[in-house]
Amino acid sequence: MSVAQIKNLQRRLGNLEQEAIEEVTRACGHELWQSLGFDALDSLEDADLRARANYYYGQLQAVRELRDALG
Repeated sequence: MSVAQIKNLQRRLGNLEQEAIEEVTRACGHELWQSLGFDALDSLEDADLRARANYYYGQLQAVRELRDALG
């Protein structure tokens, strides 16, 4: 992979990470989930919000794993 491709991928991963953080925060209604982790999502009473938060939390974890693998 060229340097330009890696930088582009890192930029795109950054955008996905930011989107995931914003969506989980929106679903939870606060940023406290960032310190509590996955357990905060299970406490959401609304099933649709819980599903949305879990989806984006999974996306966030995947993005972070890819970033770690890229170095």
